[in-house]
Amino acid sequence: MFICSVRASTVRFFAVIALTVAVTVALLIAGGERSVFTSVSVGGRTEFRGGSEEERQKFLSSFGVLTDGEPKESVTFTVPEDFDLVLNGYNEIQKAQGLDIGKYKKKKVTRYTYLVKNAKDEAGETYADIIVWRGYIIAADITPADPAGEVLPMTEFAARLAK
Repeated sequence: MFICSVRASTVRFFAVIALTVAVTVALLIAGGERSVFTSVSVGGRTEFRGGSEEERQKFLSSFGVLTDGEPKESVTFTVPEDFDLVLNGYNEIQKAQGLDIGKYKKKKVTRYTYLVKNAKDEAGETYADIIVWRGYIIAADITPADPAGEVLPMTEFAARLAK
């Protein structure tokens, strides 16, 4: 015959653990993937929505970027799981402005590209890229058409405009 005794404190301990696990699972299910990204802070601004053209234009204008109002290109792609040297460098640009595209590996996103009308670049055209996931802007940059040009975070572009 086998006899097992359990103290009341042991029962409470396992009850607390079970309750914690249940609450955590419920929050994950209720929040879904959207809870990963509900707001961001970029240059003192918070929560950038980018699901509509109006929201994306508002975002661009908040950094002083002037466009024609319509994207020149819109491309849907999946963020790679493994970042190479180029993607790691791009993500560092995003981190400098409070964003992190690394959180969206294996997620399907859409990149909107706009011609920037007020860029101070004599080498050619300059473009603004906005990457959106589920209606939120997860990455943004200013890119010259010249491959030798420097990709800038939005915050740096705004600072250069102010000079």
